[in-house]
Amino acid sequence: MFQQPIAPVGGSLGWSALVAAVPLLLLFVLLGVFRVRAWRASLIGLAASLVVAMLVYRMPTGQAFSSAAEGVAFGLFPAMWIVVNAIWIYRMTVASGHFDVLRRSFGSVSDDFRVQAIIIAFAFGALLEALAGFGAPVAICAVMLVAVGLAPLKAATVALVANTAPVAYGAVALPVITLSRITGLPLDDVAAMTGRQVPFLAVLVPFVLLGLLDGRRGLREAWPAALVSGLSFGITQFLMANYGPVQLADIVASLVCAGCVLLLVRRWRPAGGARSAAAEEVGGEAGLTVAAGGGPGAARAASTDLATSDRRAEVLRAFAPYGVIIVLFALVALPPVAAALGSVTKSFGWPGVHVLTEAGKPLSLATFKFDWLANSGTVLFVAGLLSVVILGLAPVEGARCYGGTLRQLGGAMVTVVCVLGMAYVLNLSGQTATLGQFLAGAGGLFALLSPVLGWFGTAVTGSDTSSNSLFGLLQVSAAQHTGMSPLLAAAGNTSGGVLGKMLSPQNLAIGASAVGLAGKEGELLRRVLVATLIFLPLMCLLVYLQSTPVLGWMVP
Repeated sequence: MFQQPIAPVGGSLGWSALVAAVPLLLLFVLLGVFRVRAWRASLIGLAASLVVAMLVYRMPTGQAFSSAAEGVAFGLFPAMWIVVNAIWIYRMTVASGHFDVLRRSFGSVSDDFRVQAIIIAFAFGALLEALAGFGAPVAICAVMLVAVGLAPLKAATVALVANTAPVAYGAVALPVITLSRITGLPLDDVAAMTGRQVPFLAVLVPFVLLGLLDGRRGLREAWPAALVSGLSFGITQFLMANYGPVQLADIVASLVCAGCVLLLVRRWRPAGGARSAAAEEVGGEAGLTVAAGGGPGAARAASTDLATSDRRAEVLRAFAPYGVIIVLFALVALPPVAAALGSVTKSFGWPGVHVLTEAGKPLSLATFKFDWLANSGTVLFVAGLLSVVILGLAPVEGARCYGGTLRQLGGAMVTVVCVLGMAYVLNLSGQTATLGQFLAGAGGLFALLSPVLGWFGTAVTGSDTSSNSLFGLLQVSAAQHTGMSPLLAAAGNTSGGVLGKMLSPQNLAIGASAVGLAGKEGELLRRVLVATLIFLPLMCLLVYLQSTPVLGWMVP
């Protein structure tokens, strides 16, 4: 049995915290300063965490490597199992030609480019984030925005900024599921508390998009579209996060948002008349490459005639895979079905990991839950099998798309499993507890710091899931020493994290390469920086007020 020490370096909490932070600092410096490839940086960070665990915290070698193995296992299942199957479905829509049908369908909804951008980047982008995440919404939506006439740089900027509010529940709620698993907090509570923070962002994001698209004129002429889309998404996200299946939070919110905007444009047109992006922008005609999930995708021509009339049957087939996903998740959420699927779930103590906290209590993190049938990734896999038939693909073509997805996500897979392996070593060896107790010295002001930690973690790793893995337990540990609600601190991490995604090197590279602007990531960074500097202080203020009697009633 290994009992975690809190101050292993000469009994000094400060020096111990500095040493405990070495793996994290090394990871961030390699990524942000030396621009080392993410999978290599995360592998080095994992190795550093093992060295500190064994040499400084005196964790037995076998337990240290077993802790890393548990994190790697969690990275493969359920994390990458979800992502691979979601991206597989997208690749099949491309292979069958139905991605073009989707693009033309969105372009024909309105003859005003600002409304088109809100539907594509905000509503449809949220659906893609809900199903896949990991850069797919940025790449796909950026290409679609260029196809309706936006200049490449503006299209990438809009796609990045729009990819904020849905991130906490992206990849079928993987970030909050991971946060719950890492911290030991109930998933329903984590989802509900997060759902009382990020919906406020949803209301604001469409207005910022209008400002990016058309400045003050856009805000003045098209504000009803921003208001309807933001409110409909935010309210639905709140309701689903608090009262519905959390896996459907963004899926339902995105569909309700799109439906409300469609109803609006049937009776309302932007002041000043319809505006075409092609008349406003120059340079939207380039050949483009979709790099969903950070890997190379299929080249798409932006000059496709958006006026092409698709048969209704083809439009229905294009949207059908997403409808199938919604139906399957709704069925899985029914109590009898959930009980039947959960009956084969196995939970067991991870072999070789026997850890007690400083207080002598066992860590729940050492228990692995293998819910192979009730898992979201399995639901997506079944949806993918049905999509092969719906999209009219031969089985061999569906298999080829799956193989292509695995090759495309190879680097991302290594990154995710290494980051999660590193997170488990930090959490089980006691390094996270040391950092948490040190940060608790901020007292009541820690509530202001909580979202900043999440923002920083996502900005560097490119993933809210990874940020929650690295900092989730640290947030809880620090909160317990300051009197702040651990649940509020955990939610503050993932809510702040959604704002760092637009700045992450991974997403900037995806956005730039998707529209043919590889090498201009710096210019793209400057454009999105303004948005994150607007949102982050507001989120910090919200979390701080929720830690006080002013908004404390919002904490479950």
